[in-house]
Amino acid sequence: MKKKIIFGSSLLILFFFFLIFFYFKSSNEKKLIERKKIELIEKENREKVEETIESSNIIEDVSYSAKDTKGNEYFLQAGEGIIDQNDSNFIFLTSVNANIKLKSYKLIEISSDFGKYNINNYDTIFSKNVIIKYLDNIIKGDYLDFSLDKKLMIISRDVTLKNNKSSLKADVIEVNIDTRDIKIFMYEENKKVNMKSLN
Repeated sequence: MKKKIIFGSSLLILFFFFLIFFYFKSSNEKKLIERKKIELIEKENREKVEETIESSNIIEDVSYSAKDTKGNEYFLQAGEGIIDQNDSNFIFLTSVNANIKLKSYKLIEISSDFGKYNINNYDTIFSKNVIIKYLDNIIKGDYLDFSLDKKLMIISRDVTLKNNKSSLKADVIEVNIDTRDIKIFMYEENKKVNMKSLN
């Protein structure tokens, strides 16, 4: 009889032990699930904030203008601009168009797929599908470094120049927009500028 009571009590204690064990296990699993839900919500919120901060650096329909002491004007427009997160003085541009109105010269028009603009000194790098139009000349290349302060345009990478009289291919064309001097050269001395007359 005593053995039955001890056995029954043992079973009852064991039953309560398993009941408490499963209760705490279930409770811990619920807490773990809740914690994971909270972590997931926090992560989503953090990502939304990061996206908002990142997208706040994007400017649609960008336009800038500058004028030097001689009265030369520089207008720049782009479809989109992204402020450089490392240096807020620089803006990366897409679908770029620029006009340089020189006081004693004709209008120079520039277009490119991409650009990098310095808001302090107006220096601009144009890249990919760069096209420069002035007078009856059309210069094409993949890279243009323009400085309003230095009055200099340096066009490089697959450069071609065409006008009514001739066409040429070169590595670099350097244009001084103040004096209107043009330098055309190749990187390697043994290579020559490829020039064709259209007449």
